[in-house]
Amino acid sequence: MSKFLIAGLGNIGLDYAGTRHNIGFDIAEAVALKHGAVFQSARLADQAVIKWKGKQLIIIKPTTFVNESGRSVKYWMDKEKIPPEQILVIIDEIALPLSKIRLLGSGNDGGHNGLSSIQEALQTTKYPRLRFGIGNNYPRGMQVDFVLGKWWPEELPLVKLKIVKCVEVIESFVTIGLEMTMNQANKLEFIL
Repeated sequence: MSKFLIAGLGNIGLDYAGTRHNIGFDIAEAVALKHGAVFQSARLADQAVIKWKGKQLIIIKPTTFVNESGRSVKYWMDKEKIPPEQILVIIDEIALPLSKIRLLGSGNDGGHNGLSSIQEALQTTKYPRLRFGIGNNYPRGMQVDFVLGKWWPEELPLVKLKIVKCVEVIESFVTIGLEMTMNQANKLEFIL
């Protein structure tokens, strides 16, 4: 049974729940919920396991805070003996509009501290990542407040729609692979 590590990035604690920066947690929770898995507290992460279509998905929500995500991802990769090409890191992305998601097989951190921590821990940029567009609708100098802020009420219907689609993208990634899933996911435009 081939194993995959699905790492949804976010910050622990109620203060961060429902914020743009925690979309990785929200998607990880949606995957677990759809497949009837329950998160348990484990080393450096809350973890859930799904067995589905001959695959095992180890889903983690690192408890290290976003900026230290690399410690958690590296620990679970090593523990479960999962190669970099079979991990998927889910993050928020200000360089993409809210109407888009982007699945990539490698790349730089794009200024995302979670990706930079993972890159440092794994010593490679070659691992898949799913970028969830959050847009950049904030005044100059207010990026941190925007990213750590809660979704605006008018954004929520689109966010919920995208979370459902991201769960399907993750399922596609583990069944038909990165390339075919990228071809489908990266063309999507989400509108209500």
